[in-house]
Amino acid sequence: MTMLKLFGIVFFCGLLSPSQEVLSGLSCAVSPGAMQNVLSDAILQNGLLQQHLQGLVLPNIMGEGSLLSAPTSITGLHLVKVRLPRLSVVLLPGIGIRLTITAKLQLSGNCLVGLLSELIDILVDVKITANIKCTNFESGTVQVVIEDCLCIVGAIKIKLLSGLLSLSVNEIVLNQLTSTLPSLLCPVVDIVVNLVNIQLLGTLNAVIPVGTAGTIHYQLASLPFTSGLYLGLDLDGAVKQVGGSVIPHDSSPSVLPPLLDKHLLLGLRQSFLNAVLSLLIQIPPRTFTCTPEAFSGASRLQEAILTLVPAGCSACHGTSPLNIKLTLSGNPIILLEDNKATVELSVMIHLFIKGLDGSILNLLLLKADLDLNVQVSIAGGRLVLGLSLG
Repeated sequence: MTMLKLFGIVFFCGLLSPSQEVLSGLSCAVSPGAMQNVLSDAILQNGLLQQHLQGLVLPNIMGEGSLLSAPTSITGLHLVKVRLPRLSVVLLPGIGIRLTITAKLQLSGNCLVGLLSELIDILVDVKITANIKCTNFESGTVQVVIEDCLCIVGAIKIKLLSGLLSLSVNEIVLNQLTSTLPSLLCPVVDIVVNLVNIQLLGTLNAVIPVGTAGTIHYQLASLPFTSGLYLGLDLDGAVKQVGGSVIPHDSSPSVLPPLLDKHLLLGLRQSFLNAVLSLLIQIPPRTFTCTPEAFSGASRLQEAILTLVPAGCSACHGTSPLNIKLTLSGNPIILLEDNKATVELSVMIHLFIKGLDGSILNLLLLKADLDLNVQVSIAGGRLVLGLSLG
């Protein structure tokens, strides 16, 4: 069983357009829905947005009052909790993605109306929309820029401890939050998106060990790109042996099939897999002694061979068993066809008899090409190639 750890697939590991050429043998494809789930986990479920909004400093809200209402002062206003946050993603062809976050912000502070001071709770609906663009590609990294951030303040619910709420307080709070929240929330979203970019790009620039034989180093090969249906990228993969020497592989253009109803596609070129298999499949020479217990036909085969050798050969007589030595010859090659994968192995088969005096009589040296059927599956975040003799 051969196992290869899958590459990190997040954020910009987007969906490849069927007409897009892929270099270096690696590409991944993620549907907008799957990408939305990843971003929702990173920004909302992990509490990153709540954490950075927690330090939000809101200005005091002051109302001068009138003949019919007392002066109003709301101080110490702070975020208590982000309620019912939701995130959605829309792809913008040639630009990037549009990220929309909706939530209810629960705020709390002190309210002074005239001479009466009490606690005030505010629940405000907000909708933040930001266009995210990738730029400045260099050495496998990109910079994320937020353009056209728009924050809309919706319904506001206010609760005073006394239960007494004047229309003037409601109007003052609505006007103040509508004018101040957009300038406060958009910078926070910018910080959160850039932190997520740093975290997730780390999974697209990594060195993965392949047993003890070598490593695979992969990273972004170019800027991500978008179409009306897909967000895609190319990955640059280098297969290295222990010591640092790179195993070359063909990097001519190839394409991924359409995503259709799939959430994820990961494309690996046949030449890239061949380079990886040359690290994974390194079988040392194996010698098998054909005793009757190990091989039921060994005694008859041995008798037949001994009748062919000269009668005067002292090393050929006695009870020395037949030995078979298998040695891998060259690198394995994987062949990919429709709904079928095959690994070709070339081996040298060496038949010999070891005499009682330690001498070796070579009987046969044969080169054989073995075809191994490949069963492909994914388990535990790894690509598993199950090999069986065809």
